[in-house]
Amino acid sequence: MKACTTGFNATYHEDGPTIEEVRGRDDYTIVEFGAPWCEHCQAAEAAVKRVLSDHSFSHIKIFDGAGKRLGRAFKVKLWPTLILLKSGEEIARLVRPTEPEELSLFLKAAFD
Repeated sequence: MKACTTGFNATYHEDGPTIEEVRGRDDYTIVEFGAPWCEHCQAAEAAVKRVLSDHSFSHIKIFDGAGKRLGRAFKVKLWPTLILLKSGEEIARLVRPTEPEELSLFLKAAFD
């Protein structure tokens, strides 16, 4: 899956996975929706990189927008939106993070 890396994924990918591919994953996965030109996404990138670089979660980074099915399937309204999945099921959601502490609390859901 081209849009997926382990740890921090630096690039928003236009050719993201299908909802079936995302739901079919059997690990902890972070799906991030946004756009490279989005100021909120740019502001969040340093915090996301700092926290995700220390973890081995799969990180799928999707270039979202009008008509993009995956973002609509997850009811994404604002960017960036990070969704933590466990075996394809949503267990946590974080919208427009700016601080590493917010992301650390978000990831804590994987261990609760």
